[in-house]
Amino acid sequence: MKKLLTLTAIIMAFALLQTTDVLGQKIPGVDKSPADISYLRKDKQAIAKVIYSRPMKNGRTIFGDLIPYDKVWRTGANEATEIKFFKDVTFGGKKVAAGTYSLFSIPGESKWTIILNAGLDQWGAYSYKEDQDVVRVEGAVSAGDEVEAMAIIFHEDQLIIAWDKTRVSVPVSVE
Repeated sequence: MKKLLTLTAIIMAFALLQTTDVLGQKIPGVDKSPADISYLRKDKQAIAKVIYSRPMKNGRTIFGDLIPYDKVWRTGANEATEIKFFKDVTFGGKKVAAGTYSLFSIPGESKWTIILNAGLDQWGAYSYKEDQDVVRVEGAVSAGDEVEAMAIIFHEDQLIIAWDKTRVSVPVSVE
């Protein structure tokens, strides 16, 4: 009898997990540009955290087409990318106070402008206001192997944005 009850409970639980209707609400599938988080750590302490959505290349021409050159971009998909500094830092050679900022960029063919902006909780770059910029720095642009899903990572004191065959890096150091 115990085995029958256990088996019945397992089957019911499995059936509930397979449904897309939970308590009358439809549950959406996986986002086409899933959210991700990347950390910069020093001596096991968090220095910075970036939260962003990862758009996919899907055979498209990215920079200069899908993402136009010389226009403000949210640096990802969906909500504007946000970066939090847990300590005062130097970002691209400029001092930045601890806090949370939206991270925008202006891609160019040979150089990018990386922007930290005080406006938070924005969808895309539609509400971007230049007068809320905290700093603008130039990002070093290079080429690399193709990256299907855009990535923002910290590596050796660099914030790196990688998508398609483009890499952009900005130095980040603790004050």
